[in-house]
Amino acid sequence: MPFVITDPCIGTKDTACVDVCPVDCIHPRKDEPEFEAMTILYIHPEECIDCGACVPACPVAAIYDSHDSTPSTQKDLIPANDIYRNGDADTMAKAEAIVKAHIEAHPDLMAIDPKERAAAHS
Repeated sequence: MPFVITDPCIGTKDTACVDVCPVDCIHPRKDEPEFEAMTILYIHPEECIDCGACVPACPVAAIYDSHDSTPSTQKDLIPANDIYRNGDADTMAKAEAIVKAHIEAHPDLMAIDPKERAAAHS
């Protein structure tokens, strides 16, 4: 099962998860041109080796280890993680559209500080 980055990443895009990833499957990195334009970080599901190193490294608890463990309020972000391919403008735009729809659909969650948002999903 692929890992999923959820909305606590919005507003932070902390790259601690990128730093610990042994296969460089989390994008965009700070050194990639797409970093500033993207709303959230994404885990490439085909590159991820399911090591789990990213989960404890995330300072805002935005990463879940499977689709099943992703809270119901975050499941609409699963497709964004599934389709995002760094450098592919079409998939990046589709993923960002999914994230922006999530933001619009959950103004109550987006009003919570990202560091506190993960707790609000339980």
